[in-house]
Amino acid sequence: MPDQKKIGIFDSGVGGISVLRVLLKELPAHDVIFVADQAHVPYGRRPLEEVQTFSFEITRWLLDRDCAEIIVACNTASAAALHELRAAFPQVPFVGMEPAVKPAAEQTRTGTVGVIATPATFQGALYASVIERFANHVTVLENTCPGLVEEIEAGHLRGAETRRILETALHPMLKKGIDTVVLGCTHFPLVIPLIQEITGPQVRVIDPAPAVARQAVRVFPGGNADLKRKRRVEAFTTGDPERLRTLVSLFIKEETIIRPLAWDAANHLEP
Repeated sequence: MPDQKKIGIFDSGVGGISVLRVLLKELPAHDVIFVADQAHVPYGRRPLEEVQTFSFEITRWLLDRDCAEIIVACNTASAAALHELRAAFPQVPFVGMEPAVKPAAEQTRTGTVGVIATPATFQGALYASVIERFANHVTVLENTCPGLVEEIEAGHLRGAETRRILETALHPMLKKGIDTVVLGCTHFPLVIPLIQEITGPQVRVIDPAPAVARQAVRVFPGGNADLKRKRRVEAFTTGDPERLRTLVSLFIKEETIIRPLAWDAANHLEP
């Protein structure tokens, strides 16, 4: 009987869908459990210790459900907790998010790249390390796009306010000659069509999700799955299941079971 170990993936909200949709194509037979912690979105404005608490609890919950690998599909949670998670669960492969500054710096023609991400990502040691190692020879322009995560969470992927936020961030960068935009938040790939409308075809938009999904496939220890068996894709939310269902239906073509999940007063996930 083939090993049917599962893959666990979590994010502060719906942004992890951008990684989930690629993962389902890259690893087409294994069961997947996705957790969207919409009760606490966005993580980017929360204290480091709080994000770590949420990340550890969600990880334990996924491991209890036989997940053999965890994808931290959130840049803020990766910056806050990935190192600690790997130390606490050394037997579990973790794959996290890292701003894709390296390929941007290597491929820019103008020597100027833009990065849009949450404040927590920009302030983290991981981002600083990436800039120091790979981008000290190029100009990096940054913007936190205040309010964009919330607009995406609300499903306003092409709304007027979403466009305003992106234009406010990107127009000054375009005037300074960027030819590449790095998406440093997993929510942001969900509005790539709008970003490309604003930047035009001359600007490359880097979505880190494909590279993360490929790495997850490389390190997955779950063995071979039964290709004749229909896999199970489940998505849990600590927020509104209908809101998650609407966004999942836009990006995930496989049947996905949507379920509610709740935090108790002690910051534990209820069984």
